[in-house]
Amino acid sequence: QVQLVESGGGSVQAGGSLRLSCAASYTFSRYCMGWFRQAPGKEREGVAVIDRAGDSGYAHSVKGRFTISRDNAKNTLYLQMNSLKPEDTAIYYCAAGVACYLGPPPGIYEYKGWGQGTQVTVSS
Repeated sequence: QVQLVESGGGSVQAGGSLRLSCAASYTFSRYCMGWFRQAPGKEREGVAVIDRAGDSGYAHSVKGRFTISRDNAKNTLYLQMNSLKPEDTAIYYCAAGVACYLGPPPGIYEYKGWGQGTQVTVSS
């Protein structure tokens, strides 16, 4: 089990931006990494994933607004979220796994760890 810690969540008005970070306590360059979210009363869904080669996949609902990236030297995953909408309100989780499914929707095969989540709230 790998240890992942998210940060960067918060409250923002519609149209604003946030940048989420996920710090890993291991050398994560060999893993697929991804962001997932869960809104109240809804199932967890894949938002974006990035594989070891740097190829990425996005959910239809965020494509063109969100950008996933990774810094292997810092063992850190990022999610830049622009043009936020109220429907983006959710708890956001990062995850690691053996391989990515770029989708859409994006996913991860053989999970190796999850973060504790960070709240993102977008007001209209």
